[in-house]
Amino acid sequence: MLVDFGVTYVCKEKLGLHKYLANSLGFVLATISNYFLNRYWTFMANGHEARLMEFSKFFIIAVIGLAVNNAIVYVLNDRLKINFYLAKLGAVALVSIWNFLANYMYTFAS
Repeated sequence: MLVDFGVTYVCKEKLGLHKYLANSLGFVLATISNYFLNRYWTFMANGHEARLMEFSKFFIIAVIGLAVNNAIVYVLNDRLKINFYLAKLGAVALVSIWNFLANYMYTFAS
């Protein structure tokens, strides 16, 4: 979550990028770091045989998560006028559950 929020904040507030571009960049960089953390720590997958296929699965799940993340931010921030970062926090919480369960059952399943 630190990578996601940190990158989003810098891109949105300091670099002046559009909030959805900043949100997406934060999400993508967090996803890449999460892949390596999940691969080696959470799911302890040490084999090298199918890394490209594994990352492809992880990436597909992440893209679905990014779409859901941006949709939640849109509804909460643009429609319901909730603070952008609170909306993002809600989106990250819900999408984190999706990402974990989907990766557990699909990407890193034995």
